[in-house]
Amino acid sequence: MSDKEKDIQETPEVQDVNQEATDENPTPEVVAEETPKAETATEEPVAEAKEENKEADKAPEEFDWDALSKKQDNYSDAERSKLAALYEKTMSSIVEHEVIEGSVVAVNSREVVVNIGYKSDGVIPANEFRYNPNLKVGDKVEIYVDNQEDASGQMILSHKKARILKSWDRINEAYEKDEIINGYVKSRTKGGLIVDVFGIEAFLPGSQIDVKPIRDYDVFVDKTMEFKVVKINHEYKNVVVSHKALIEDELEAQKVEIIAKLEKGQVLEGTVKNITSYGVFIDLGGVDGLIHITDLSWGRINHPEEVVELDQKLKVVILDFDENKKRIALGLKQLTPHPWDSLDQELKVGDKVKGKVVVIADYGAFIEISPGVEGLIHVSEMSWSQHLRTAQDFLKVGDEVEAVILTLDRDERKMSLGMKQLIPDPWKDIRDRYPVGSKHSAIVRNFTNFGIFVEIEEGVDGLIHISDLSWSKKIKHPAEFTKIGETIDVVVLDVDEENRRLSLGHKQLEENPWDVFETVFTLNSVHEGTVINVMDKGALVALPYGVEGFVPNRHMKKEDGSNMKAEDKLDFKVIEFSKDNKKIVLSHIETFQEPEAKKETKSDTGTKTAKRAVKKLNDNLEKTTLGDLDVLANLKSDLEKKEKEEKKK
Repeated sequence: MSDKEKDIQETPEVQDVNQEATDENPTPEVVAEETPKAETATEEPVAEAKEENKEADKAPEEFDWDALSKKQDNYSDAERSKLAALYEKTMSSIVEHEVIEGSVVAVNSREVVVNIGYKSDGVIPANEFRYNPNLKVGDKVEIYVDNQEDASGQMILSHKKARILKSWDRINEAYEKDEIINGYVKSRTKGGLIVDVFGIEAFLPGSQIDVKPIRDYDVFVDKTMEFKVVKINHEYKNVVVSHKALIEDELEAQKVEIIAKLEKGQVLEGTVKNITSYGVFIDLGGVDGLIHITDLSWGRINHPEEVVELDQKLKVVILDFDENKKRIALGLKQLTPHPWDSLDQELKVGDKVKGKVVVIADYGAFIEISPGVEGLIHVSEMSWSQHLRTAQDFLKVGDEVEAVILTLDRDERKMSLGMKQLIPDPWKDIRDRYPVGSKHSAIVRNFTNFGIFVEIEEGVDGLIHISDLSWSKKIKHPAEFTKIGETIDVVVLDVDEENRRLSLGHKQLEENPWDVFETVFTLNSVHEGTVINVMDKGALVALPYGVEGFVPNRHMKKEDGSNMKAEDKLDFKVIEFSKDNKKIVLSHIETFQEPEAKKETKSDTGTKTAKRAVKKLNDNLEKTTLGDLDVLANLKSDLEKKEKEEKKK
């Protein structure tokens, strides 16, 4: 009989069943087993041997190989089924891949034996219980059933998997219920801490440790703290916890209570919690307020660190607050008198003051007379010069300057200053220093389409109109004539003291060459010229001495009947001359249509006219400048030759 069958027979229920089977329908096997006589046991094998000999003489039957390795069974099929049903009732119902509870029945250095109420006990590696060094026999533990029975009949159990599954269920429950849980801070990592929560590693960001910035994370390692689960990523099995959330919940209740008691103008004591470039955050004991950088000091500061430092205790005044947004605006400078209130009462317009440049803008500079008291020097008050500049051309931040008070408004707390008032006004005696007709040198400052702005001295500017640049050249834009920054000679044409304007000229430095041209290009005189350009209304011709003339269409026909074209060299007759308009009208057709006797030759200029022109050139030659010198010099030479030829004749 097997050990398993013995166990079954020892069970009270099984004994009852055996007894019932013996009384009602005793089998030969059972009777034989209960008969204590040796004779019966001896006779039966002999009888069986005889029967076997008889069977051997008969034809052989099919052999039951399945029964070869089986032991003799003393139960019928009905009895065995009944016994098996009773045996199954004594076993627990075990489902794979579920977490159940078991009891520790044995512990050694390598394994832990656990009874889960199944037909056999389970064995779990001891290293899965390393977290619990006090494990002992009789302790209840959670077990995950991997497999009810492997190939060797052994159950596969895991305590580690059970802990993880239960932990995830527990963490999800805490997250859904917004529950406060405990966790152990294991170590520090980049950006925060690693926390053990129910056996699962969770991440605690540095920003979620406390409501105030934490500089040293290491002080929290190896500590047990309370947390709230704020985020779960089921795909990557990540958990994020927060300790700050607990503090914020407490502070939120405090904020509501504190803000309800706030009043504008109330003075409170707080601690500097954080410093930024735009202001300082103050902890008022459960609620934060902000001191904007402009409310830290009456004077200008570049950064709040110049006034306060971290963890410093300060008294502040409430400027404003928003109950809905829970924002509180605080002030520090408001606890001290405004510097304008303590400004010297004797200070008045026209007084000289000294200060430091604190801000520079294109339109001017702010000068700090004393902390919190500033005045503006507009760029127009920095120099007597009229041409456009910026404040950076005169001053820079940090400069110590002296200025004159131009306006002073104590009620509005505004002051305007001037620097140019410390030097004499150059326009005060302008007519004496720059009379009409006087000649000066000036610097070209700017161009416009109608002329050139020049500066004779600091604060004294003038305009040279484009028509006053040259007697003979037609200038379309001043940039063709000079460059910005160059020096140019000028003559004062007019002085407008009231509007501070000077009208200047450049061509007036020399005699008008058209006075001479008037004696050369007389009416009906003939001169050789070169066609420059042919247009719809006529042609432009270059005459001697750099002068240009115009030929109308009706005077363009050549002697062979063809029309003139560019670069043709031909004779032209002066049919109109205007000195005021600087205009010479020419004709080519009249040079060959009139009788020979009436034509004037190129040398037909009168002796007296030539003499007068040469004398005039001699008188003015030394006074001429620029390109017109060469023109007039050549003209003088030609006129002298003509005078000699007349004498010879």
